[in-house]
Amino acid sequence: MTKQNETYPKEEKLKAKRLIDELFITGKSVSKYPLRLVYIEVNNEQAPPLQTGVSVSKRHFKKAVDRNYYKRLLRENYRKNKSIILDQLDQKFAMMLFYQTKDRLNYQEVEHKMKSLFEKFVKQYQATPSEEDNKTI
Repeated sequence: MTKQNETYPKEEKLKAKRLIDELFITGKSVSKYPLRLVYIEVNNEQAPPLQTGVSVSKRHFKKAVDRNYYKRLLRENYRKNKSIILDQLDQKFAMMLFYQTKDRLNYQEVEHKMKSLFEKFVKQYQATPSEEDNKTI
């Protein structure tokens, strides 16, 4: 993936309430402390390859300024490292990233964890047989 594709356009932002609800009901999860990724496959032809949202717990960061800082950090690291997923998987996904600790990690630590999380996600997804493979005729 080239530097040109290191963007986070409006179409990639996860906003559809129906999709978010489905994500929390049927989504699968991958964790790499302190990050967690919940995802589902999307079969919509018009959907972008990835749709992503971010969340930081109000329980851990009482001040909105702190929550917003970590949300910016997650979005920036997603933008820079999403090529790890896009280069290896052809399926479309909706996903939500969570920052789940009180620990105040710096940018480099979050970036390292994000890369590890995306690599773990790709391995887990490739190891899981798809529903079509499980169907018998």
